[in-house]
Amino acid sequence: MTEEFTFVATGDSFITRRLPTSQSTEFKELAELIGTGDFRFTNFEVTTPGKNPMPSPVSGGTWASGKPEVVGDLKEYGFNCVAWANNHTLDYLYNGLEETQKQLEKAGFVHAGVGGHLADASAPKYMETAAGRVALIAVTSTFHETWIAGEQRRDVPGRPGVNGLRYRSKYQTTEENLKLLKEIAEQVGINARRNLDILEGFLPEDPSGEVVFGEYKFSEGPESRLERAPEPKDMERVIRSIHEAKRQADYVVVSVHSHEMQGEDKQAAADFIEAASRTFIDEGAHAVLGHGPHIVRGIEIYRKRPIFYSLGNFIFQNDTVDFLPADFYAKHGLPADSNVADGIDARSKNNTIGLGTNPLVWESVIPRWKMKDGELTELHLYPIDLGFGQKRYQRGWPELTNNDKVLKDLQALSKPYGTAIDIQKHIGVVKV
Repeated sequence: MTEEFTFVATGDSFITRRLPTSQSTEFKELAELIGTGDFRFTNFEVTTPGKNPMPSPVSGGTWASGKPEVVGDLKEYGFNCVAWANNHTLDYLYNGLEETQKQLEKAGFVHAGVGGHLADASAPKYMETAAGRVALIAVTSTFHETWIAGEQRRDVPGRPGVNGLRYRSKYQTTEENLKLLKEIAEQVGINARRNLDILEGFLPEDPSGEVVFGEYKFSEGPESRLERAPEPKDMERVIRSIHEAKRQADYVVVSVHSHEMQGEDKQAAADFIEAASRTFIDEGAHAVLGHGPHIVRGIEIYRKRPIFYSLGNFIFQNDTVDFLPADFYAKHGLPADSNVADGIDARSKNNTIGLGTNPLVWESVIPRWKMKDGELTELHLYPIDLGFGQKRYQRGWPELTNNDKVLKDLQALSKPYGTAIDIQKHIGVVKV
């Protein structure tokens, strides 16, 4: 790796509308910036289920779908690889997954994180460039438990799905609180089904010293707190992929989709995501690209390699899907003959709550960085604006901006990681 390699990455592309034009100044400026990278990445956060879509009974929020042509619109921006392991991958079940994969491959994208079985979903996917070969591995920590891809056996095929990164939650509280929890559990019978399943052999016995309260397990400690750690089995699988990829490519990039946070602070990455990201670098990854919460999070330069805990949004159009299933309308107490506009009005309480009212959702950055001999040599951050305050059918398209606010926010969010960001002519320059 003697030559310098250039990376450009964006966060979530939740694209549900066709690109109006590729001739606008705003589009051309973005395409020019993206086109300077050898590796040009986005997270594809919708499905393209095509005709007769079959909705899942559960969704990542909005049942995310777009016309098949939106994949080509992303290609117009200049991206050459995508992750699509996220909380919307199976919004339209296996058929939606398969149709989306067809469109990604038709457009010529290298794509990772989803597959017909676990080996496929977790495999590194390789991209050839004039400057070198790059491997992309993608995981998601935010997904319905049934969406994780299944392993193949000699007698049973695998299951389509995502490359999941699960985590374990450890709740600690005082001896007094444990006694109270145990009493309440016994009084209301919240563990009755679980207790019976243990007696009948369908579940293993709970470890001694733990108090189970519904889905949650508590142990005694000096104070009340929550600790989370990535699931060892999932970490081992990702690490195996990294070890394979670093022997097969010049650079290894890991994409991590995660909505989990610290408490109620969406700008703070979850503890287990920080731990997992550093481990990925320790094991050989050259960069970790986080996304998911639809706002930016801090940047850490760890062992001379970047970890972006969230790149926010690149395109965000979750209010302009063409259709929604009956489950969505029922959730919001709407009659069967309701339409999408009715549904979005109900969810947002007529545009007074929700993501549309949060300005942080509609500003982000595009990082462009260079590496040589496996180490970071340069990292610049270009701020973008997605149209906060516009009508919901107008907002969501990105454009470069001279507004330094998001850069100042990133300065503060990155400071706890020891990352210093200068602002020079409306561009964030990370000290490396």
